[in-house]
Amino acid sequence: MLSDTEIAQQAQPKPIDLIADQLGISKDDLLPYGLEMAKIHINALQRPSSKLGHLILISATTPTAAGEGKTTTSIGLGQAFAKLGKSVCLALREPSLGPCLGMKGGATGGGYSQILPADRINLHFTGDFHAITSANNLLSAVIDNHIYQGNKLNIDLRRVLWRRVIDMNDRSLRNIVLGLGGKLQGIPREGGFDITAASEVMAMLCLASSLDDFCQRLENTLVAFTYNGEPVFAKQLQVTGAMLALLRDAIHPNLVQSLEGVPTLVHGGPFANIAHGCNSLLATQMAQHHADWTITEAGFGFDLGAEKFFDIKCRLGSLDPQAVVLVTTTRALKLHGGKSKDKLGDKDLAVLGKGLENLDKHIESVRKFNKQPVVALNRFADDNSAELELIKARCQELNTPVAICDHYASGGAGAIELAQQVMQVASQSQPFRPLYPLDLPIEEKIRIICREMYGADDVAFTKQAAKDLRQVQKLGFEQLPVCIAKAPGSLSDDPNLLGRPHHFDITVRGIQINSGAGFLVVLTGDIMRMPGLPKHPSAERWQLQKDGAIHGLS
Repeated sequence: MLSDTEIAQQAQPKPIDLIADQLGISKDDLLPYGLEMAKIHINALQRPSSKLGHLILISATTPTAAGEGKTTTSIGLGQAFAKLGKSVCLALREPSLGPCLGMKGGATGGGYSQILPADRINLHFTGDFHAITSANNLLSAVIDNHIYQGNKLNIDLRRVLWRRVIDMNDRSLRNIVLGLGGKLQGIPREGGFDITAASEVMAMLCLASSLDDFCQRLENTLVAFTYNGEPVFAKQLQVTGAMLALLRDAIHPNLVQSLEGVPTLVHGGPFANIAHGCNSLLATQMAQHHADWTITEAGFGFDLGAEKFFDIKCRLGSLDPQAVVLVTTTRALKLHGGKSKDKLGDKDLAVLGKGLENLDKHIESVRKFNKQPVVALNRFADDNSAELELIKARCQELNTPVAICDHYASGGAGAIELAQQVMQVASQSQPFRPLYPLDLPIEEKIRIICREMYGADDVAFTKQAAKDLRQVQKLGFEQLPVCIAKAPGSLSDDPNLLGRPHHFDITVRGIQINSGAGFLVVLTGDIMRMPGLPKHPSAERWQLQKDGAIHGLS
């Protein structure tokens, strides 16, 4: 089979205005970026619509480091819907340069279930990430300048919460000292960088319902405390207007297409292990407004991205998916059964049987939201048929629809059975049920998520976390939802506990107030908001060819 790059290079994408026509988007709302990409002005949401707006959520069992193919499955499923003659639009996240250059490589699907132009989407795309980085770092620069110029707001240098960001995996920037070099270089203080995808500006962009809402979120962002312990908000520094100006174009969703011409909105990219893990609310609403079926995804396993999708994004945007697809693979379940990472391709029914407990837990978790899951068994070329049948049998025992999917090798045709099962489940959908009410104490919200989603016995709060809780209560942010930052490779906060762990506690070491985004970030275990590069990053394989093509990106 051809490589992802070779498949993408042989594709003949339609002009982007024809893709917009498929959605009924007026040329007045189309903001082209060349022939293959465009932004859709958010005003398009105000146009009349007669679309059904069904929503399908794609999530997964606890993934391996390489991922189990959620994006590829989303694209393949969308192409299958199109083959069945359905009006469909995808709503996906934008890739971050950090993982693309680091461990995972490109994030635009794979094989014959890709979105185009893959190289531009994976790199700078329409500049949204750069705009978010610039707006974030403008606020950082203004905070330090304000302190240097006399500190009228009385900001405590030890309690500046707002950190700089960069769209790169760079562990050396996690903790730094600013302002060194003498009197004219600023006032020295400790600081650091997060990756752009983990920034609050990214979260605000992805949860904003309008430009006015986005502006209000920026203004309400907590950035520091004074020496007297009073909060300092971004609006007090008087640059939120400039931040919004930098983000003027970034708020409009980006339109591209799949290999088979399915319209795809790619917008926003918060990480699910350290943020809320979903594409923008505006893009999801835009897709629903212009198509009968919208297919979207939530990052990492169901316990991370999908829980936040329901408890944060669905609450805020009045969304209610009609079906949930759980993507899994024989490789992931064998890893959770105890197979070593370098032997996941070897047949091992006994180990696979042990790993099925991880699938069991995620199926249970979907049902806690009053939803019926459909399992998408993503087939790899070296998969063993007996192993596939073992997984199918377990799904049948649990009264869960399952489809073996071959969309990587066959495009939309390889996900027809999955599409049919999804439509069947969607026809019987019941309203979703949040995991917790917002008026519960914060500690109880955290405990409910840890017990119900992860299977933990209890939650342990460090002294710092207890102090943070008191600060949240003092500032009146108790009714916000929680966004738990946790290891993505385990149901627990310990990445070494695989399968379905039992008899463990979750350790909360800190709580960050994201008042602009509208949630509390709960830091567990050793999770960090700035990833590092592996020993041999994907960037080592990249080569720019004379014809402009980039090899090694996939």
